[in-house]
Amino acid sequence: MASIEWITRLFHSIDTNDTNTFAGFLTSDALFKFANQEPVVGKEATRQTVAEFLSSIKAIHHDVLDVWEQEGATACHGIVTYTRHDSSQLRVPFANVFKMQGNLIQEYLIYVDASQLYAPKGRTS
Repeated sequence: MASIEWITRLFHSIDTNDTNTFAGFLTSDALFKFANQEPVVGKEATRQTVAEFLSSIKAIHHDVLDVWEQEGATACHGIVTYTRHDSSQLRVPFANVFKMQGNLIQEYLIYVDASQLYAPKGRTS
């Protein structure tokens, strides 16, 4: 089962662009789904997908507000701040669901509206 410390370490690995540590949280056959993107399967494919996403922005920061756990699953929600390469920011709520296999993530599901992340300047919808 995941703990608050575990969640903190997971998001720290993402927020510091440490995709190798991030991948260590995943099973070898993990399924990763970010928002409305197609799912990615496998630890290395997920690590690479996350690395590509992180290179498309300047920075990311997660503020976790709540965590819920039950046998085999953990969920959390909070606010994620994306910093674009031009230093402008997008702050949006997120919710993640982690289906666990022991202490590793078997399914990583991210619910977030990041549709404005790459919107042209001055466009908000």
